[in-house]
Amino acid sequence: MEIFLLLLRLALAGLFGVAGIAKIFDPEGSKKAFTDFGVPAPLVRPVAFLLPVFELAVAGTLLFVPSSWFGAIGASALLLIFTAGMLYQMAKGNAPDCHCFGQIHSEPVGVSSIVRNLMMLVPAVILVLQGRGRQGLDIIKSDQDILFTAVGLAVIVLLLAAVLFLKNVSEQQKQIMRRIELMELIGRDAADVEREDIGHPREGLPLGALVPDFELPDLDGKTVSLKDIKADNKPVVFFFVAPTCTPCRALLPQFEEWQRALSDKVKFVFISNRAAKDNRAKFGGDSEKLILLQKDREVAELFRAKWTPMAVLMDTKGRIASFTGAGDLGLRELMEKISDESAIGEFTYLTGSNEHRHSALRIGENVPEISVTDINGNGFDSSQFKGKATLVAFWSPNCKYCEAMMDDIKEFDKARNGTEPNLVIFADGEKEEHLKLNLKAPMIVDEDREIGEKFGQFGTPSAILVDENGKFISETAIGADDIWSLIGKRK
Repeated sequence: MEIFLLLLRLALAGLFGVAGIAKIFDPEGSKKAFTDFGVPAPLVRPVAFLLPVFELAVAGTLLFVPSSWFGAIGASALLLIFTAGMLYQMAKGNAPDCHCFGQIHSEPVGVSSIVRNLMMLVPAVILVLQGRGRQGLDIIKSDQDILFTAVGLAVIVLLLAAVLFLKNVSEQQKQIMRRIELMELIGRDAADVEREDIGHPREGLPLGALVPDFELPDLDGKTVSLKDIKADNKPVVFFFVAPTCTPCRALLPQFEEWQRALSDKVKFVFISNRAAKDNRAKFGGDSEKLILLQKDREVAELFRAKWTPMAVLMDTKGRIASFTGAGDLGLRELMEKISDESAIGEFTYLTGSNEHRHSALRIGENVPEISVTDINGNGFDSSQFKGKATLVAFWSPNCKYCEAMMDDIKEFDKARNGTEPNLVIFADGEKEEHLKLNLKAPMIVDEDREIGEKFGQFGTPSAILVDENGKFISETAIGADDIWSLIGKRK
């Protein structure tokens, strides 16, 4: 009889241990289950936290004879409460997921759920009726067969290993199912679309570019500006989606999972279009989201987001801090990098695994030491980069693209005020030719491009941004659009 009671205790301890650990791994699923069972909203979070703790406490007390009787009472009480809740929901015609074993096993409540609970209740009641002094063999007493101690410990270890293994399998199955669902949705709903303006998914704003100001209404019609978004002083992930985007719909569960897991590290903002009701229907899901609505694609064009779904990270200073991730794999790669980054702060820039860049990233490095004379005979050295941000441009009179943007450079040079960054231009060619431009900004002849090489520049027109401490805060920008994006301007 003592061996039988020990086996009952071990079985119950294993079941409650698995249930508790599984719920700890899936807190959001537990919250949803309690909400579906009618638990008042203010109590959902604390109950979802306390239940697995109580289940693990029950499992622990069942292992040892001195506490086993109390554990059996706790197990009986929990099973009776669970069963009563299921019967109540069934009587109302509802069938919420029980979520009894977290992600390992969850099914709508029904007769099978009631029968399972009653089968688990039987050994718990037997232990309660045996009384406090008759709970079977004690696995930790030295005068008992060492076999029982080994068996008990082995059962505990195996159960923990099984939970971890099943969780891993469950995650893999979810990934596979989402990929299958994505392919089915695309195969069923998607039509061939020709877009002449489409480019490579990662042809977004350069790293370090200043995100341009914008304002958009949310789903309730309230205007939200970039300033409002930055008010939390947290990095922001912008997701570009659309109600007509089939892959976006398939990725909704993943959007919600990322938001739950990373909301303490980054802020999530979804940029969409069309009517609010269409976006609520498609992206409402289980969690609250900040969804902003474009009239067409005006903000997506500011970010050069030509695809959906697409995402990009903005740092707390309002600068682009990551590559643009497009599609299922691109978004997952970006979010994994954000998850792995212990802190996203100054000089944290995330690049893709297959990223092709114009030059090596020097973000966070000091500018190289230089001491030169500009075309007006004034000395210029590295110390002059300090005190204020500086746009360092590289130009050539023999470059047709440089000539095309010279009017904009002149306009910027003339209009610069106390808030605009400084401007320094390094150029090849003759000094006399550059003097005709009448620029206020220092212009230095770099005939052999030796200085350009020190700055990592190998073409024109190009530029890089330096902060007030003399450190690079952007990657190399090539071409007029990328150059002006470093200071938040569009030309």
